[in-house]
Amino acid sequence: MLSLCDHDTLDGLSDASKAATDAGICFIGGVEISSEWLTQQVHILGYVFDSGDKTLGEGLAAVRSGRIDRARRMSLELEKVGISGCFEGAMRYAENPELINRAHFARYIVEIGVCKDMRRVFDAYISPGRPGYVENRWMSVKDAVGLILGAGGIASIAHPGRYRFSRSQMRSLFEEFSRCGGQAIEVVSGGHSADEIAKFSRAAAEYGFAASCGSDFHGPGESRTDLGDFSPIPPDLRPIWEFF
Repeated sequence: MLSLCDHDTLDGLSDASKAATDAGICFIGGVEISSEWLTQQVHILGYVFDSGDKTLGEGLAAVRSGRIDRARRMSLELEKVGISGCFEGAMRYAENPELINRAHFARYIVEIGVCKDMRRVFDAYISPGRPGYVENRWMSVKDAVGLILGAGGIASIAHPGRYRFSRSQMRSLFEEFSRCGGQAIEVVSGGHSADEIAKFSRAAAEYGFAASCGSDFHGPGESRTDLGDFSPIPPDLRPIWEFF
């Protein structure tokens, strides 16, 4: 079983579905919506929704609309620390300009030899608190979940181990997500350690969430985990595909 969950767009689902079918793989349409909670970005995964839903399409378009302006501002900030040409360089890596993101900047900065790999670019330049990071305003978690549910889908919190929330804040996020109608959390993710998998397994059981899983794969040589190469969901949890 394979699901494609691109950030804030459904454009790849048709091609991915065909490729999966040709390979004999069950394909599940997905999306990863950029949202915000307590001023931090939180990604909400959606599965098995109506990809033709007008409200969902309009909501994703609204999220994408702010990306180019943010990219221009990031480029200006990176110029101040001596890294020039970032906007144009990042755009070369973005097949769809509306979806330009920090990974495209990271690829360009590695290309020109400023950093050895993308992880070092994020750590040194484009993560919160670094000189090239620029805040953007995203929709609320409630609105992101509402878009997915409104299109008949299932919502899951992506890679919770990546968020820099305190224990009490994480509990508050799960509680709000549940109140909004969220049904699952990504217990197993390409970036999760064994301790984090155990931690979020306990959270899934406590809040009655199903468990989703994913490699968080962005491209060969750029991701911590290769496509599909991650631990299985713990057997005592309900896997999200039981909803499908």
